[in-house]
Amino acid sequence: MTTHTPELSPEEALARLQAGIPLLDVRGDGERAAGMAEGARAVALNQLLASPERWLPGPEAEVGLICATGVRTRAAVERLRAQGYARLWSVAGGTRRWAQAGLPMTAAQESPEFLERYSRHLRLPEVGLEGQRRLRAAKVALVGAGGLGSPVALYLAAAGVGTLTLIDHDQVERSNLQRQVLHGEADLGQPKVESARRRLQALAPHLCIRGHQVRLVAANVESLLAGHDVVVDGSDNFSTRYLVNDACVRLGIPLVYGAVERFQGQVSVFHPAAGTPHGCYRCVFPQPPPPDLAPNCAEAGVLGVLPGLIGMLQATETLKLLLGIGAPLQGELLCVDALSMQFERIRLGRDPHCPACGPAAVNHRYTDLPDQCSS
Repeated sequence: MTTHTPELSPEEALARLQAGIPLLDVRGDGERAAGMAEGARAVALNQLLASPERWLPGPEAEVGLICATGVRTRAAVERLRAQGYARLWSVAGGTRRWAQAGLPMTAAQESPEFLERYSRHLRLPEVGLEGQRRLRAAKVALVGAGGLGSPVALYLAAAGVGTLTLIDHDQVERSNLQRQVLHGEADLGQPKVESARRRLQALAPHLCIRGHQVRLVAANVESLLAGHDVVVDGSDNFSTRYLVNDACVRLGIPLVYGAVERFQGQVSVFHPAAGTPHGCYRCVFPQPPPPDLAPNCAEAGVLGVLPGLIGMLQATETLKLLLGIGAPLQGELLCVDALSMQFERIRLGRDPHCPACGPAAVNHRYTDLPDQCSS
């Protein structure tokens, strides 16, 4: 051992472990999922540094620390030695060198492919192994595979959401390619759900991608959305938007809302559970504008990157809901102006007379509205 940063080789550390000296694996749960030095105890580094007296027998006790490569434990040993824990040592090269030396390891808790693909998630305490498994078991319905649906689908698939249901009746047109990044020139004329499925399966072959090439209407909205953990609205017409909202309220499914027009966009989360002050989409927009006042999507235009920005915010909100982390945009409308790059948060209330989530909701029926843009 050196004077300043005591280190032992993995072989020396194993001998000390077999002699009864404790060895603490200070990596996160997700990192340890790939296996750990057999006989080591799991203690997160931040917990150890915050309360060393809880995890270390005493200032004079000999204890070893092991991480992934030895970098974190070298720094931790120096810090703890300065606090009087003079007999700590670090495993040189960490778990990586321990495994390379063929020393005994516990079995991996997931496949090598899973652990490598999601390694950056596994290192986040807010996600970790259990969170990634939760994403794998999750089912998300995505209404629309166009401008908003493209970034949402790509990032949810990349994040490991196990089942994605795509609902879109449309076909790929050349004018879509300026913003709908799921599709390419070779997909022109093909159903968007099929084009999207191929792109997503190429990104994550192990995921379940379901496609429904149908128009979402009053007669099928519940059957299409039921059984999902979250619904993401990437639609572009008021009829679909109100139907999705009403079905999510009735089914008790969180709805991640997004909309874009020209250089501006909006994002929110609607989940009006009983006894909460949070309302639904109808509480904010009780009625669509008259058809003659609704902007024409093709004529109004949209900056190509704006759906990407709003869609990524929708994907972020979806992952937060699935993982149960952070503060979702429930009860707030996030408004984005891409030209000034300003973000404004508007507090939303709940309409006690809302036909979808209020007391009268029991008599509320699904209704197909005339086609009109919902930018």
